[in-house]
Amino acid sequence: MADVRAFREAVTSWAAGGPGGPAKELAGELRVRTAVLVEGLSDLAAVETLAGRRGRDLPAEGVCVIAMGGAMNVGRYATLLGPPGLGLRLAGLCDEREQPYYDRALERARAPRQGFSVCTADLEDELVRALGVTRIEEIFRAEGDLPAWQTFLRQPAQRGRAPHQQMRRFLGTKKGRKIRYGHLLVEALDPQRVPAPLDSLLASL
Repeated sequence: MADVRAFREAVTSWAAGGPGGPAKELAGELRVRTAVLVEGLSDLAAVETLAGRRGRDLPAEGVCVIAMGGAMNVGRYATLLGPPGLGLRLAGLCDEREQPYYDRALERARAPRQGFSVCTADLEDELVRALGVTRIEEIFRAEGDLPAWQTFLRQPAQRGRAPHQQMRRFLGTKKGRKIRYGHLLVEALDPQRVPAPLDSLLASL
């Protein structure tokens, strides 16, 4: 039986120039009604983790979170999945500096802007601010990453930078780290301190 991963892979192939038939077939089989467009896999992990914490099964609800591999791909994905393509409802997360690209892409795809939430810098920054440096250092210790973090802080380039900026940069210094911590940081959130963009996105689905 097909699952949401197969649909994601079919959409990614389609966006890269492959055939659209498999994505269309899977969308019907899985009864997908909403595509949540996020920039990367760390954002996908964060959205799905929060949904799980709130007792929601997004695939069962017809909601599929799709990592586009970069914000500049939003035009292609919006066209393929929105009204001109599969006709799905579109939602998602974007960074403030990239909001104009999203606005233009949604306008071209004739898709409503509602359902898209904006992070001031990016989702990692929102999570770091919500949890605080001390709490995240505790998570680093539990995950065995505290020595690497302490070494990172001694780098000349990090001197004089704000702690939350250092931490945000550290999360992106090793392949796979952002994805892993996209899940871990959301798991550690106090339910009352979920970043507003992430909270509003889940509420809109």
